[in-house]
Amino acid sequence: MTMSPFMIVHIVAGTLAVLSGGVALFACKGSPMHRGAGNVFFAAMLIASAAGAYVAFLIPEQFIAFFGGILAFYLVLTGWLTVTRRDREISVIDIGAFLFALTSGVALAIFGQEALQSATGLRNGYAADAYFFLAAVSLLAAALDASVFMRRGLVGRQRIARHLWRMSFGFFIAAGSLFTGPGSKVFPELIRQTGLLSAPEAIIAILMVYWLVRVLFTGWFTRVQAHDVGDDTNLVR
Repeated sequence: MTMSPFMIVHIVAGTLAVLSGGVALFACKGSPMHRGAGNVFFAAMLIASAAGAYVAFLIPEQFIAFFGGILAFYLVLTGWLTVTRRDREISVIDIGAFLFALTSGVALAIFGQEALQSATGLRNGYAADAYFFLAAVSLLAAALDASVFMRRGLVGRQRIARHLWRMSFGFFIAAGSLFTGPGSKVFPELIRQTGLLSAPEAIIAILMVYWLVRVLFTGWFTRVQAHDVGDDTNLVR
């Protein structure tokens, strides 16, 4: 079967996003390697998620992948903007992103409820828990967006933490698409049956929690600032 140009773009950009995301995740935070890989990851994720969402929108069986794609786009975009602005800066983009996350979360929760009430327990081929998981992430992100508005912007470690979890979760979605989602078909059946393809997602989740704890609840952020490594927006990019 011939693949559409959008699918080819999605595959190429998605693969590049996973590779560059892995480098950024393990590289020394704030190093040139980390920032360079982060730049590539950001661009690749926006392209891959947009192309993937478009392709999924046209295929009823991939309905939930559409929401996964636009959620990844939203998370990476807002995570990136967080560290490319001045302290406490808020724009109309943030308001639009908040409304998007809130609307998506409510819609996904409704779809999950419809799946629960259906005779098959599915909606467009997916069980309720898949919809509820994405709904929870979207609504959590929307709630955190609202908290930024109420605090009139973010500074310091809170800004870095927002960048960390959003970029990491975008990476989590990309890795899931490749290793346990539709992309897993490229791996031999024997490997898929071992469950090893779930390991990258687990590693990303563990490292995300590790860095969030380190940034928010230890002296790491203060020590980095004290060593005069530059503006805090360069610490984890």
